[in-house]
Amino acid sequence: MNRYCLALDLVDDPKLIEEYKQYHQSVWPEIKESISSSGIENTEIYLTGNRLFMIMKVNESFSFEAKDTADLANPKVQEWETLMWKFHSSLPGAKPGEKWILMDQIFKL
Repeated sequence: MNRYCLALDLVDDPKLIEEYKQYHQSVWPEIKESISSSGIENTEIYLTGNRLFMIMKVNESFSFEAKDTADLANPKVQEWETLMWKFHSSLPGAKPGEKWILMDQIFKL
């Protein structure tokens, strides 16, 4: 099983951050299904200030390319992603339209 860590910023507005947290207390079932069916077996998102950190544990069937393709073809995922852009703020150095940035592991004990 592989693990990936990704980062993303939220708009630095306490009301929007609270609203974002509320959405993630009741993620739409279609979104959960799109995550599970892509080979992601576990996902966790952490927040500090306005910075998000996501850990994904994936099985051998997972690929970022396949997930992106499936998401683009799923109207409910596109609706969710459009809604989430209200809260997201790209990290410095992100490409236009790029949200979650894959992080490099620099230490392991």
